Amino acid sequence: MEQRVWPSGVATGIGSMPGTDIAEAAAIVFGELPDLPHVPELPDRGVGADLIGRTAGLLVDIAVDLVPTGYRITDRPGRHHRRAVDLRRWDVDAVTEAADHAGATPWAVKTQVAGPWTAAAGIELARGHRVLTDHGATRDVVESLLEGIAAHAAELSERTGAGVVVQFDEPMLPDVLAGSLPTPSGYGTVGAVPEPEARELLHHVITRAAEITGNPVVVHCCARRPPVALLRSAGAHAIALDATLLDGAPGSLLDELGETWDAGVQLGLGLVPAEPPAVWPDLSRVARPALDLVDRLGFNRSILAERALVTPTCGLAGATGGWLRRALALTRDVGRAFVEPPERW
Repeated sequence: MEQRVWPSGVATGIGSMPGTDIAEAAAIVFGELPDLPHVPELPDRGVGADLIGRTAGLLVDIAVDLVPTGYRITDRPGRHHRRAVDLRRWDVDAVTEAADHAGATPWAVKTQVAGPWTAAAGIELARGHRVLTDHGATRDVVESLLEGIAAHAAELSERTGAGVVVQFDEPMLPDVLAGSLPTPSGYGTVGAVPEPEARELLHHVITRAAEITGNPVVVHCCARRPPVALLRSAGAHAIALDATLLDGAPGSLLDELGETWDAGVQLGLGLVPAEPPAVWPDLSRVARPALDLVDRLGFNRSILAERALVTPTCGLAGATGGWLRRALALTRDVGRAFVEPPERW
C-alpha cells in the first residue's frame, strides 16, 4: 500500500506525559497537536503503563508478566498482563472521546510501541535470558507484536475516523548493537547484534507496519548518537531524535542526517525541552538547533517545512502541568513557523 505524504510543518509528541488521568491527557494532546495527536503514555500509572509493559500488552498468544527482574514470558496471562491490556483499552476510550470533542478529524493519530530490538531486549524468556538471545523467540515475539499492532491500529482508526501512524521506540538499540546489555548474572554482557541482522528485522517490522496502516512509520531513538544510517537503510519513513544534542556532533553523523534528507526521509527534530527549563524559551530559541542544522548541512531552510516533524526532545513524563501545555503549544507553533517563517529568522 502506498503511504500518504506527511503534512507540511506537522508537529507531534513523543509519547509519555505526566500524571494518571488519561482522559485529561488525551484532551490536551488533541487540543494542542491537532494535525498529528498521539496516544498519551502515562508511566505514572505504574506496571503495564511503561514502554515495555504497554508493548507486552499488545502481544497476541504470548503472555508476559512482571517478575523481580522485569517483564518475562509466562505460560498464561497474570494480573500484570491483564492490567496492561486494560490500560490500553482505557487509552483508546479516552482518545476516542478526545477525538469526538475536537470537532475535526486529524490527518492521523500516532501510537507508540517498543521497536523489535528494544522489545526483545526488555522482555525475558522463561529462564531469565533476554528474548534477543534466542533468534526463534525474537521472531515469535515480533510476529505476535505485529499482529497486536494490526488489531490496535484498526480499532484506533475505526473509533477516531483518522489514519494511524505507528512509532517504534528504540531506546535500547544502541546497546543492542554495542553488545553492552548485561546478562542475568550481571557479570557479562549479551553479544552484540550485527548491523545486517538488526537492519533486516527492523526492515521487516517497518514494512509490515506500513502495510497495516497505509501510513509512514516513525522510528524514535533518544540516544546522543542515534544509528541514523541504519534506521534509514532499514526503511524508516521518519527518524525521530533529540536535535538539541546535535551541536558538536561528529561529521559522520551530520553526513548521515544529510543523506537521510537527500533520500526523502523525514527527520523528527526534538526541539522543545522535555522538562521545564529555568527560563521558558521563545519560538526563535526553540527553533535555533533546527536552523543551525540546516545551515550546517547546506540545505535551503524550506526543507524544514517539507521534511521535518517537530517534537519535544523526548517524552514529557517529567513535565509540570503548566510546562506540559506550553511545550506542546511550542511544538505546534514551531512546525507552523517552518511553513511560514518569521521575517527575522
